[in-house]
Amino acid sequence: MADHLSPSSPSSSPSSPTAVRLAGYTKTDQSEILGDGADPFGVADAGLTWLPKEDHFGIRLDGRLVAHAGLLRLPLSIGGAETEVVGVGGVAVAPDLRGKGLARLVVTAALDHARTMGPRHALLFCRPPLVPLYRRLGWHPLEGDIQVEQPGGLTVMPLRTMWTPLHADADWPAGAVRLLSLPM
Repeated sequence: MADHLSPSSPSSSPSSPTAVRLAGYTKTDQSEILGDGADPFGVADAGLTWLPKEDHFGIRLDGRLVAHAGLLRLPLSIGGAETEVVGVGGVAVAPDLRGKGLARLVVTAALDHARTMGPRHALLFCRPPLVPLYRRLGWHPLEGDIQVEQPGGLTVMPLRTMWTPLHADADWPAGAVRLLSLPM
């Protein structure tokens, strides 16, 4: 899930932030960015089980982790044809630093790496208020119900599903979309 950004517009940037690949990402790291709230991404009411990401990118300012984006390669079916996507999730920017371009920076770094992973598309799930932000970052909403696996069986994803090409000629194919795993 890619979901804890502010839809506010960018303002002045922190001095020379750089997104880097992280060796790992823990609950403590997440708390450093978002605090210790019970529902830091605002999606607990969706009742979904999420997969952990395998590749992590972050931004540190003055030694503090202030932004994160994670990646995970996932199986997907589009119109009955199986393929893979790179799932983007766990996108977070510290509340006190939103609107400064950090989301763009960390997501761009993650997508640069995703382009080396093989799949032609990246996919994310977000709350509806974040759709305009992700559109500004080059993502496109998918229309229609997206099915995802859950421990109790197949369910319809209640969040907005968005995609972006990882290669210049990668248009999204037509057809029903089913994530053949838990969501990221």
